[in-house]
Amino acid sequence: MKKIKIYTDSSCDLDVDVLNDLGVKMIPLTVHFGDELYKDRVTIGTREFYEKLKNNKELPKTSQINPAVFKEEFQKGLDEGYHIIYIAFSSRLSGTYQSGRVARDMLDKESIDVIDSKAASVGLGLIVREAAVMVKEGKTREEIIERVEYLKDRMEHIFAVGSLDMLKKGGRISTAQAVIGTLLNVKPILQFDDGAIIPYDRVRGEKGIIKKMIETMKERGYEIDKQVIGLSYAGDSALCMELKKEIEKVFGVKEFLISEIGPVIGSHAGPGTLALFFLRR
Repeated sequence: MKKIKIYTDSSCDLDVDVLNDLGVKMIPLTVHFGDELYKDRVTIGTREFYEKLKNNKELPKTSQINPAVFKEEFQKGLDEGYHIIYIAFSSRLSGTYQSGRVARDMLDKESIDVIDSKAASVGLGLIVREAAVMVKEGKTREEIIERVEYLKDRMEHIFAVGSLDMLKKGGRISTAQAVIGTLLNVKPILQFDDGAIIPYDRVRGEKGIIKKMIETMKERGYEIDKQVIGLSYAGDSALCMELKKEIEKVFGVKEFLISEIGPVIGSHAGPGTLALFFLRR
C-alpha cells in the first residue's frame, strides 16, 4: 500500500505550524493589495493582513491557485512515493478545485484524488484535520475518502460577517443579500448550502449572534458533546471566546479547533467576522 499525503489549500484557515504537525501540505492562494501580491499565510500573516486592510482604501483581491502550481506541488509528492488526497476549497466559491483537477489529469490520475470539500475556513480545516489523523492511524485511501465525503456532507457553516460590503464586492453574495445588513444594528447570519453562501437569519447585536448560533446547534447538531467544534474569527477574538464559553456551558464540549481567519477568506468576509462549524444530524 502506498503511503498517503493529505494536501489542502490556505482557505482552510489553519496555521502553518498546525498543518505541519498534522503532516499536511498546504498550497496558498494569493492576495493582492494593488500591485502587491502575497501568498496567503506564507508571505503575509493574519496580523499583517488586517493591518494592511485597515490602512488601505482599496479592497484586496484574491486569486485561485492555477493548474501549473498544483502540477508542480503534486509532482513533488508523487516523486516521494505518495498517494495524494487533495481536499479543496468549495468549488462554489473558487476555481481552485477545478485547477487541482486539471493538474491531476496532467499527471498520474490513479495516484491523486481531488475532492471538493464544499467547505471553507475551519469547516475545511476540521475535515483536513480528521483526514490527516486517519493517515497517521494507517487508514486506507478508501477509508479516508469515505470519511471525508461523510464529513463534507454534514459540515455546518454558520457565520456573521464583519463586512457584507466586502462579500458583495467579492461576488460571494448578491447586492440584494447585502442590503439586509443596512438596517439599524441588524447582524445578518449566513450559512452554507451545498458549498455556496446563502442568508440564514438576522439578529440584533453580538448577544443575538451567540444566541442564534447556540439555538442552531441545538436544532441541527448531532452528539455535539462528542465533536470537535470549529470556530474562526477575524481580527478580534473576544466574541469568539464568548461563544466558546457558551458552547462549553450548554453542550459540555471538551475539544475545539479555533483559528483566526486568514487573508483569503478575510478579504471577502472582513474584520469582525465570527464563524461556527459543527456536524449536523
